[in-house]
Amino acid sequence: MGFGENLRQLRRERRLSQEELAERLMVSRQAVSKWEQGNGYPEVEKLLLLSEALDVSLDRLMAESAEEPEMHAASRDSRQPGRILIDSFDGKSVVSCYRVQASPRFRTGKDEPKYALFGVDNSSFWGENTTVLGWYDGEEALEQEIQEIKKALAGGCVSYTLKYAVKVKRRWGKIKIVK
Repeated sequence: MGFGENLRQLRRERRLSQEELAERLMVSRQAVSKWEQGNGYPEVEKLLLLSEALDVSLDRLMAESAEEPEMHAASRDSRQPGRILIDSFDGKSVVSCYRVQASPRFRTGKDEPKYALFGVDNSSFWGENTTVLGWYDGEEALEQEIQEIKKALAGGCVSYTLKYAVKVKRRWGKIKIVK
């Protein structure tokens, strides 16, 4: 199995039609069909939205099998040196990060976040497993967050709560800043 078969299986498990998934991602039904047939891949931003819409990790979506990749016990241990627990923006994940990574600036509308902060918690054959930790309206807030996380790590903190992320609301694949 590959990306296309995983996508088809996960979409069907969630009882979504290609049309419904396409609407959530703001793409055509033909684009979803093309991805499921293995004739292409979505852009990175759409991959992130796709993993959120299907409520799966990017590793599972891209894996050779649809089973969730198994993490080693050492990866789950938040007390490992150089790791810190960070709650995600939506409160649905707590990530034991060994690295955080900022996105490039997104081309978004007025009330949409311009940047994302990813937590890297594991590495596998397919690459690093990342989770969206928070969304940011400006580069300054993103940089401040990264500096605070660095300070917390250097100070030996085992957990960190995001301070500069904006609150967002997801609807039909769009991410809007809540004011």
